[in-house]
Amino acid sequence: MEWNHETAQFLSQCFLNTLSPLPEPRRQAETALSEASERSNYGLAVLHLVAEPSIDEQIRQSAAVNFKNHLKSVGPHRHLLSEALAVIGKHDFPKAWESLLPELVANLHSLTQANDYVSANGVLVTINSLFKKFRYQFKTNELLLDLKYCLDNFAKPLLEVFKRTVSLIDQAVASGAVNAATLKMYVESQRLCCRIFYSLNFQELPEFFEDHMDEWMIEFKKYLTVKYPVLEDTGNDGLAVVDGLRAAVCENIGLYMEKEEELFQKYLSGFVEAVWSLLVVSSASSCRERLTVTAIKFLTTGRGRELFEMNFIEFIRRDMEGSDLDTRRRIACELLKGIGMHYKDKVTAKVSLQIKNCLGLFSQNPDANWKYKDCAIYLVVSLATKKAGGNSVSTDLVDVENFFGAVIVPELQSRDVNAFPMLKAGALKFFTMFRNQLPKVVAMALLPDVVRFLASESNVVHSYAASCIEKLLLVKDDGTRARYTATDISPFLLVLMTNLFSAMEKPESEENQYIMKCIMRVLGAAEISRDVASACITGLTNVLNRVCQNPKNPIFNHYLFESVAVLIRRACERDPTLISAFEGSLFPSLQMVLANDVSEFFPYAFQLLAQLVELNRPPVPQHYMQIFEILLLPESWKKSANVPALVRLLQAFLRKAPHELNQQGRLSNVLGIFNTLISSPSTDDQGFYVLNTVIENLGYDVISPFMGHIWVSLFNRLQQGRTVKFLKNLVIFMSLFLVKHGLHNLVVSMNAVQKDVFQTIVEQFWVPSLKLITGSVELKLTSVASTKLICESSTLLDSKVRGKILDSIVTLLCRPEEERVLEEPEVPDFGETVGYNATFVHLYNTGKKEEDPLKEVNDPKQYLVASLSNLAAASPGTYPQLIRENLEAANQAALLQLCSSYNLSIV
Repeated sequence: MEWNHETAQFLSQCFLNTLSPLPEPRRQAETALSEASERSNYGLAVLHLVAEPSIDEQIRQSAAVNFKNHLKSVGPHRHLLSEALAVIGKHDFPKAWESLLPELVANLHSLTQANDYVSANGVLVTINSLFKKFRYQFKTNELLLDLKYCLDNFAKPLLEVFKRTVSLIDQAVASGAVNAATLKMYVESQRLCCRIFYSLNFQELPEFFEDHMDEWMIEFKKYLTVKYPVLEDTGNDGLAVVDGLRAAVCENIGLYMEKEEELFQKYLSGFVEAVWSLLVVSSASSCRERLTVTAIKFLTTGRGRELFEMNFIEFIRRDMEGSDLDTRRRIACELLKGIGMHYKDKVTAKVSLQIKNCLGLFSQNPDANWKYKDCAIYLVVSLATKKAGGNSVSTDLVDVENFFGAVIVPELQSRDVNAFPMLKAGALKFFTMFRNQLPKVVAMALLPDVVRFLASESNVVHSYAASCIEKLLLVKDDGTRARYTATDISPFLLVLMTNLFSAMEKPESEENQYIMKCIMRVLGAAEISRDVASACITGLTNVLNRVCQNPKNPIFNHYLFESVAVLIRRACERDPTLISAFEGSLFPSLQMVLANDVSEFFPYAFQLLAQLVELNRPPVPQHYMQIFEILLLPESWKKSANVPALVRLLQAFLRKAPHELNQQGRLSNVLGIFNTLISSPSTDDQGFYVLNTVIENLGYDVISPFMGHIWVSLFNRLQQGRTVKFLKNLVIFMSLFLVKHGLHNLVVSMNAVQKDVFQTIVEQFWVPSLKLITGSVELKLTSVASTKLICESSTLLDSKVRGKILDSIVTLLCRPEEERVLEEPEVPDFGETVGYNATFVHLYNTGKKEEDPLKEVNDPKQYLVASLSNLAAASPGTYPQLIRENLEAANQAALLQLCSSYNLSIV
C-alpha cells in the first residue's frame, strides 16, 4: 500500500465510519480495514495518516488505536517498528519526545550486555532512522540544537556499543568456532554503528569524536583489511554483509578526508593502502559494485564491456566526454589522478610499470589477452592531463610518439575493422586525444585507415572514427592556421563521404550525431566538386526526409541542417550553377517540413530558404514567391522560436525582390509584421531588422505613404516601454533613414506625426543613446549620420544641441566600448504561451555577410574631422567655441588628436 492522496482518502473514510453509531457502515469499514491490513506497508500508511496534521483529530485518534493493534498482530517485525518510530520522530523528536532516546540507550545497553543482537540491531536501526535527518537537512540553529542533544545522549553510548561488539567479533574469530549467523549479527551491528557515526559527524566534527578518533580509526582500518571466511566464503549473502560494513567505513573515512583533512592526515597513508588492497580483490567481482565504487570515491577525495554493446551512445557520452564517474574504470583513474597530485613520481612509476606489464601479457597471447592492451591504452588516455587554455594534452607515463607507433598503429592498420572493437575504439580515442602532438605526416599516413573504420559494424568504433576525423580537422598550427586542408583530404574525399553516409545505414546509427558532425566538418574544409556535391545533397536530403517522420535527436538534427547549409555555401561559392540543383533536391524536403507541420524544423527550414534566396540573382524564381506568401501570413509569426529565422527570410526577399513588394498589398503586410514585432521588448530588435531592410531597399516614393504609421508605432513604444536596446535600435534606424533618404525627409515625416517632435527625439534620445552603440557597421553608420546631422541642421538645432551631438560622436569613436556601454538585463516576454516551445537555434553556416550601407566611407573618424573642418571654414570661430562649451575635456583632447592625425584643423 503506497501512501498517496487516494490512500489517505480511503483510510480517512474507513476510520471515520468506524466511529459511526450505525452498525452497517461500521461493519463495512472494519472489514475494509481488515482486508487492507493484509497488504504490504499498511502499518506505515496508517502511521502517515496519524502524523498528518491536516486530517481530522478524531480520525487520527482512531487510526492510532488501529496502528497499535496492528503492531501486536505482525510479530517481531522490528524494521517496521523502527520505521514507525522514525516517522513519529520526524515530527516529535527530540523536543516533544525527550524520553525516547534515553529509553533507546537503556534498551541498547541491556540488550548488548545480554548478547541479544537481534533486538539490539532493531534499536540501532531505529536510532539510525532518527539521526538520518542530520545528513540531508540544511544547517540551521534548530538542527544544530537537535544534533547537540543527540551527541550529548548518544555519542558515548555509541562508542561503547561499537567497542563491545569489536571485542565480541575478535573473540569469535580467535576461537575458530564462530557461528556464521552470530557473526553476521555482530557485523550488521557494526555497520549500523558506522551509519550512525556518519550522521552524527556529517554537519561538523564533534569534540567527542575528535577526542576518540584513534579508537574509531583503528577499528575502521581493521574492517578494511581483515577477512571473515565464515561469512565471505559461504555465499553472496555473507559477503554482502561484510562488504556493507566496509562500504560504510569507506564513507566515514571519506567524510573525514573531505571535512577534516588536516586531522585525518596521520591516518591517510594507512587507509589508502588498505583501500587499495581491498580494491584489487573486490573490483574483480561485479557483485561487489557498491563497495568498489565507495572505496574509489574515498581515494579520489585525496560494468567488463560496460555499455559498449548495450547502448553505444551512452558509452561514448561517458567514455569520450568524461562523464563516466560512476564506472569502475573511470573512477579508478580519477583515484590515480587524485593520489598523483601528492605522490606524482610514485604514481607515475607504478602506473608506467603496470602499462608495461599489461603490454607484455598482451604480446604473449594477443587474442586471449587483448583486455590487457585495452587497459594499457585506457590508463594512458584517462590519466593524460589537459594543458590550460587549449586542447593539447600531455602524459608522463609514456613517450607519445613511440607508444603511438608501437601500440596504436598496429590496431589502426588491422585489416579486420570488426575484430576486437574495444581495442579499436581505444586506439582511435588515443589518436584523437593526442592529435596535436602527432606529426602531420604520421597522421596523414593513417587517415585512410581511420576512414576504413567508418565501415565497422561496431557503433562505438565507427563513431570514434568519425570523431577522430572531425577533431583532426579542427587542429590549428600557430593558433590560427588549419593543419589539415582541402588538399590533404581530396585524395580520399569521395570514399570518406561514402563511408560516412553508409555508416548511418547501420542499425542504431541512423541518427548518429558523431557521424553527422564529421560530415559537417568535412564539408566545411573540403573542396567540393560537382560530383561530391551531388552525392552529398542526395544523402543529406534522404536523411532529412527520414528524420522528418519523427524528429528524435536534436543534436543530430542540428548538425544535419548545418551540413546542408555548409554544403550549399561552399559548393555555390565554387560553382554558382549548383544553386538550381540544390533547389531541386531541397525544395520538396523543405516544403514537406512546412506542409507536415514539423515545427521543430521550422527555424532551420526558414534559414535554409533565406540562404537560397540570397544566393539567387534577381529576379527571384517564381517558386519562391509561394514561400513569400506563406511568410506574410500572420499565423506564421505566432511562435517566437520561428521569428528570427522568419525575419532573416523576409530580409532576403526584401533585398532580392523589392519590386514585388509594392504589389498585392505586400508592403502593408510587411509593415504589419514590423508593427507586431516592435510592440514587444523580446522581439523589437527583429522588428527593426525588418524596418531597416525596407528603408534600405525601397525608394522614398514607395515608403512615404507608410511613414506616418511607422513613426506612430515607434513613438508608442517610446512612451510605453522603452529600453536601452530599443533606444539604440531607434538611433540606428534614424541614422539609416538619414543617410538613405536625407535629413529633410526624416524631419518632415516625423514632424508630420507630431509638431517639432524631431528636435525632442534628438535631444532626449539620440544624443544620450549614441555613445552606447556597438558593432563596427552600426558604429560607422550612426557616427556618419550624426556628423551629417551636425552639418545639415544649423537651422533646425541650436548650437548647444549640435555640440552635445558632437560630444557623443567623439565618445563613440574614441573611447573603449567597456567605458561607454551600459549593461541591460534581457527583458523576459511574459506573454509567451506556457508549455512546450522550442527555442530558436542559429545555423552558423547560413550566416549572411553584414551589409554596409556606407561603403563609400572608409574611416568614420576621418569623415568626422574632414566634415567639421569644411563646416568650420565657412564660419570661422563658431565651432571652436561650440567645442569648448559642450565637449568634455577628455573629448576636446581626443578631437584635437584626431585633427592632428589627419592633418586637419577646425578654425
